[in-house]
Amino acid sequence: MAYSNALSAYRETRIRTASQGQLVVMLYDEAVKQLDLALELIGGGELKTGGIERLNKAIVKTQEIVTELMASLDFDAGGEIAANLFSLYNWFNRELLQANIAKDAGRLTAVRIMMNDLRSAWQEIAARTSAEANGRPSAGVNIAG
Repeated sequence: MAYSNALSAYRETRIRTASQGQLVVMLYDEAVKQLDLALELIGGGELKTGGIERLNKAIVKTQEIVTELMASLDFDAGGEIAANLFSLYNWFNRELLQANIAKDAGRLTAVRIMMNDLRSAWQEIAARTSAEANGRPSAGVNIAG
């Protein structure tokens, strides 16, 4: 019981002290985790043994995360990038809905790959923003080779 309370307190503190970029990365982390679970359930044949409810919960949780990402977009500051992300998030939710109805691993995989790519990009942005906020120059990309 004490371990559970300590873990819960740690998670709460981690979320409360995270930057906006880190929070976005955490959302993507959880979405990818839920998609991995859904793919495992579909691929492992667990749907025949009562896994349909767990699959549905994993997909719905991913949809809720995508909806939260949509709600967090700032169209004034984000401009075209925010509009493009909004369209992509809409597509994610449509694909997740269809994947849930059809138990389609292909659609889940496509969404998972794109979400993981976006997660990596956000992680890099959050790291650069954090480094700049702490007065350290961000490590730039050497395009000269």
